[in-house]
Amino acid sequence: MSNIKNKKEILVGKVIHYFDKIKVAIVELKKPLKTGEEVRFTGGETDFKQKIGSMEIDHEKVKRAKTKQTVGMKVSKKVHPGYRVYKI
Repeated sequence: MSNIKNKKEILVGKVIHYFDKIKVAIVELKKPLKTGEEVRFTGGETDFKQKIGSMEIDHEKVKRAKTKQTVGMKVSKKVHPGYRVYKI
């Protein structure tokens, strides 16, 4: 895996927890994020992109999340704590 990333990508947060049964990643944000945006998860052998279909804060659906908030989002592949999340 190369360390070269697309210049347009912005680090928006990191995964702090993953719920395997419901395939939800808990992400601590360093930058704002909103539903419909495309993100990339990287870490270990994992590197994939997906659109954010929905996000939740404290079990309530939100369309936007601010810096320093912690959000839950459905992910298409398994992730682990420490994985980085980039906005594309």
